[in-house]
Amino acid sequence: MTRWGLIGASTIAHEWVIDAIRAVGGEIVSVMSTSAERGATYARDHDIPKSVTSLIELVGDPDIDAVYISTTNELHRDQAIAAAQAGKHILCEKPLSMSLDDAHAMVEAARAAGVVMATNHHLRGAATHQAMKAAIAAGRIGKPLAARICHAGLLPAHLQGWRLDRPEAGGGVILDITVHDTDALRFVLGDDPVEAVAFGQHGGMAQAGLEDAVMGAMRFKSGLIAQFHDGFTTKYAVTSFEVHGSEGSLFGRNCMIQKPGGTVTLVNAEGEHQLPVDHRNLYQNTLTAFDAAIAGKGKPLCTGEDGIWSLATGLAVIKAVASGTSAKIESGL
Repeated sequence: MTRWGLIGASTIAHEWVIDAIRAVGGEIVSVMSTSAERGATYARDHDIPKSVTSLIELVGDPDIDAVYISTTNELHRDQAIAAAQAGKHILCEKPLSMSLDDAHAMVEAARAAGVVMATNHHLRGAATHQAMKAAIAAGRIGKPLAARICHAGLLPAHLQGWRLDRPEAGGGVILDITVHDTDALRFVLGDDPVEAVAFGQHGGMAQAGLEDAVMGAMRFKSGLIAQFHDGFTTKYAVTSFEVHGSEGSLFGRNCMIQKPGGTVTLVNAEGEHQLPVDHRNLYQNTLTAFDAAIAGKGKPLCTGEDGIWSLATGLAVIKAVASGTSAKIESGL
């Protein structure tokens, strides 16, 4: 059983991660919030025994084996390094940090301490994405040539805080959503992006110069090209993930989501049919793999290095939007 400390009394932990930890047999020992009142209320509401206001107190707790970091992005670096140095395994929200240097420092700290570090790109736990990955690996669409993701929707009111008005915390749609697209593409395709072009949009929701929608394209090492559309402002959009190959196409629908669900249709010379998908809680799948990695059985679904790749791509897309030109994607790995 993994014993957890929560760094951040966050909405995502409340809605998804706390239940997932407990569903796979984990125990939540403590939660850290800089607000004593918020932390105490959060601990009471979620039946967490301890509430602390100090990072050192949480990572120094001998009853904790692993930490889940879900604070705003500019805080991740110091929190992850402190956890690693205290010998705690780390599951960190995306993006890992605000700079590649910081992300590399986090991963290196975990490596030096001999602890597991994972990035919480939950879509790797989706049955739809796993089915698409398996179909491509089995050659069912031939050579992948192009992909397209629509990951646009309406940002719920209870999440419309720092994401819309704090550039220094990693607000805006690109570091919130485009990084997920990147990781989904890398996972499904087994390929890495090398260049991006993009246009940002200000649809009236985000402030402080942040984009609340973006469209663009990436070029991958294999030569594959991928389109992406991410947005906070499109209330009735349906998420989708397509991959088109030399011998067939895959159409994922309602699949860029947090809940288990969605379909995948394969179209090739044999006709059109839906792939079987075994829907399970995405976060539970993430936590199951994380626990196995702690036990020395494989790797997390999404490693710290994977988190570096998605951050590098997000930063390149931001650069492309600002410059109006293409931007190289360089992870440093």
